[in-house]
Amino acid sequence: MELTTIDTNNYAMMAKAMGIAGEATDKKSSSLPRLRINHSPIIGSDKVLVKAGTYRLEVPDGPTYYAESATIRPYMQRFMYKRFVKGVGDTPNRYIKTVMADNLNIDLKDNDGGFNCGKPAGYIEDFKALPQNMQDLIRQIKRVRVVLGTIELSKVVTSEGKEVTVDESPFIWEIDNRDAFKEVGGVFTKLGKMQRLPVQHEVALGTTERQLPNGNSFFLPTVSLNLNNSLAIEESEHTMFSDFLSWVENYNTYILNTWAEKATEQMEDDDIDVVDDLVDIEVEEVA
Repeated sequence: MELTTIDTNNYAMMAKAMGIAGEATDKKSSSLPRLRINHSPIIGSDKVLVKAGTYRLEVPDGPTYYAESATIRPYMQRFMYKRFVKGVGDTPNRYIKTVMADNLNIDLKDNDGGFNCGKPAGYIEDFKALPQNMQDLIRQIKRVRVVLGTIELSKVVTSEGKEVTVDESPFIWEIDNRDAFKEVGGVFTKLGKMQRLPVQHEVALGTTERQLPNGNSFFLPTVSLNLNNSLAIEESEHTMFSDFLSWVENYNTYILNTWAEKATEQMEDDDIDVVDDLVDIEVEEVA
């Protein structure tokens, strides 16, 4: 049965749809605006226009907004792997990404014709026993917590430092930093244990600064889950939830189609190699 509405009376079904079915246990093509943390300040000719440590909301084919804090209403989470591949020569930089799933305990097809962005399937018992090139590859692969919901930005400015007012907006947030992954995941874990749906609560976002050994700094999200207020589910929430499900489905369809194309190409190349080997053998026999 295809799920298109929010049913607060059926936790198990909704928890699976929203990607929190496993959080209650002790086991540890887009037009959506993208949420990120802005790690560097934007500096004008004589002053700082946008401070570091702000949230950045990138609107497709539109402006980018910055805010020191925000409040989100998470509708669902998904998980995926991604790996950055640096371009060489005329080949541009690119990301290898997998489909989105409600957990990472299965092999996920990726847009390079493989699985898990190259990460071996199953649990790796002895990482150091792997070949060095495989160790290096695995270090490049990031597990990603994808949060989809709506967001309200506070004290919003543009990249020119101009104060503006922005309406509540849907968003997608790909969280690949290990500490940030855990910090935001704590919200879903708590809600899962309480058998509460993410969409019923708001989460206040801030940032905290961390220093690097070279003297530079970066920022991590801070989260504060509001359990005192349970939000109502109206028709607009049902529609938004259905839209998010459709977005994930469309994204996964794109990745799966690309996987099929790349996998077919690889199979054709392998077939050519086999034919070449057979031809070489036949030539040797004739000789």
